[in-house]
Amino acid sequence: MLDLLLECEDDNGRRLDNEEIIDTLIAYLNAGHESSGHITMWASIFLQAHPEVFKTAKEEQERIVKNMPAGQNGLTLNEYRQMEYLSKVIDETLRVVSFAFMTFREAKKDVEFKGYVIPKGWKILLWYRSLHHNPENYPQPKEFNPSRWDSYVPKPGTFLPFGGGSRLCPGNDLAKLEISIFLHHFLLKYKLERENPGCPVRYLPHPRPKDNCLGRVVEVSK
Repeated sequence: MLDLLLECEDDNGRRLDNEEIIDTLIAYLNAGHESSGHITMWASIFLQAHPEVFKTAKEEQERIVKNMPAGQNGLTLNEYRQMEYLSKVIDETLRVVSFAFMTFREAKKDVEFKGYVIPKGWKILLWYRSLHHNPENYPQPKEFNPSRWDSYVPKPGTFLPFGGGSRLCPGNDLAKLEISIFLHHFLLKYKLERENPGCPVRYLPHPRPKDNCLGRVVEVSK
């Protein structure tokens, strides 16, 4: 990313100065803090609520640690790329929760959709939750099932946890990396015990349990 910032130019050929590059990098690292934290919370909740998913994800992380080269401290991209099941857990969490709840777009031309015509220039509101919970796209959409991603490739425009097109969130890969690293250590050493597992969900401005996931994180014996 730094290479791109150093090389990018505007229409007049002007490049970013060092201060602008630093500001952009700081924003890149900090802007997604809340969304990454929320998705990590929800993934922890789903893992606690589905013991079989927790078991499979934990066993994967244990294998990864066991196969790490002797003397290596900490994770590298090599280990991260082996987290195939955990990646499915995160994708399923992103689908079920739909953290970014809506976006606006503008019709660039007349569009016919299910018998209706959306005129060119009209603003369109896309509700991500209705997209990610559409049974035509995801059978049994309310079910948390990471295994649905085993051989499933979403149709274009049906899985948009980070937006899409030119407005795709530039921090999507970083967010998944941060979440994966946290869950790796969480699965190996801890478990979540919620005070109110059946607590209702507040959906605005972002989905979260009304008690803010009141509970405790317990260290487990090896």
